Amino acid sequence: MDIIASFFICFILFVLGAVKGIFVGYTLTCALVLFIAIAVFKGFKIRSVLKMVYDGGKKVFIVLQIFVLIGAIISVWMASGTVQSIVYYGLKYINANYFILSAFIISSIVSLLIGTSFGTVSTVGIALMVMARGGNVNTAAAAGAIIAGAYFGDRCSPMSSSANLVSTITSTDLYVNIKNMIRTSIVPVIASLVIYGLISLRFPMTSSGSGIGSDIALHYKVGIVALLPALIILVLSLFRVNVKLAMLISIAAAALISVTVQQNTPVETLKYIMTGYSMKNNSNLAAIITGGGIISMLKVSFVVFISSGFTGIFEGTGMLSSLEKYTAAPRSDAGRFCTAIIVSIVTAAFGCTQVMAVILTYTLMKKSYQYKGDESEEAAVSLENTAIVIAPLIPWNIAVLVPLTSLNAGFSAISFSVYLYLLPLWNLLMKIWKSGRIKSAK
Repeated sequence: MDIIASFFICFILFVLGAVKGIFVGYTLTCALVLFIAIAVFKGFKIRSVLKMVYDGGKKVFIVLQIFVLIGAIISVWMASGTVQSIVYYGLKYINANYFILSAFIISSIVSLLIGTSFGTVSTVGIALMVMARGGNVNTAAAAGAIIAGAYFGDRCSPMSSSANLVSTITSTDLYVNIKNMIRTSIVPVIASLVIYGLISLRFPMTSSGSGIGSDIALHYKVGIVALLPALIILVLSLFRVNVKLAMLISIAAAALISVTVQQNTPVETLKYIMTGYSMKNNSNLAAIITGGGIISMLKVSFVVFISSGFTGIFEGTGMLSSLEKYTAAPRSDAGRFCTAIIVSIVTAAFGCTQVMAVILTYTLMKKSYQYKGDESEEAAVSLENTAIVIAPLIPWNIAVLVPLTSLNAGFSAISFSVYLYLLPLWNLLMKIWKSGRIKSAK
């Protein structure tokens, strides 16, 4: 009973923190202290409990390393004109009658390349929203399409921290997981394209408005050279090169282009990598093309580490064992996946972060999937098709609060993030259908 009461207290704490705009790392730390106290009250020594926290956090060290590289790559891609070139060519070929569809496609491509939903939203997403407002497009629909596209890449990019987190905790191969993710998302993606096409016809762009493309061409040298860092990531990922090595090579190429093509000095480029990119002049782009940097990822890294610390406590003390008998009960694929959806909703609502949703769902479901052999891969794709995409559907979860804040959009945008709820629903229907076929065959 004390565990359930603690979860409820933490849930209230997270919601209040989100409403008040308190950094989620602070509320997570308070919650962690609470569970440390419970563990000590149950008879565990404080030193042992702290070691559990460290052991839990240690599991995501590889993800933290990738976070650092993500911060560096976003800023140096801006310094090299890579992000600007992607935006420039993407916006150049947008059909006004299919703006929302284009927003989904462009966000999906960019997120696939840079592997971060927040990075996508804070770059091309903001540019698209400026266009949407200038062209009198329904902003909720535009924001929903952008967020859905941003999480398309956040789910299956080799640079994605969430994809690497799932790969790490399930001890599975990242590229095998990506292949499975693509296979299970084909129909939801096609359905999303059709739906966004219909929504686009309902809310077309009535004026071109913003002139972002011309501003980019005025201040940056766009072209194939500027796109090379993105192409490097794409090509190396196709050859299954280690993601950290691929990112380092891309960073080096972008830094070289920043100096030789965009005329930034080596010192400026290094500064951008560390502290984030910002334009030197007062162009209208200054508020759009900005951000990234290794330092910007420190808070996110702290949240991920603290969230992972919960796993260490739960595993070391067996606090969740009373709940595992319920989550481990389903034996059919459909039953397990349905349970994973329910658990993901609860953990995403409780944890307020995508990381907590993934880790808690993993902790509660691992006995059901019995993480070994091929079943580990099944568990990995199940997490990707539930916790990863469900977290951005919870209004107070940081996975959607940050994008909505960046886009200056309301919660109604969540209803337009169709890909995020089509994906788990479609996979649930497919598993129910397959279970039915197996029963009828018997």
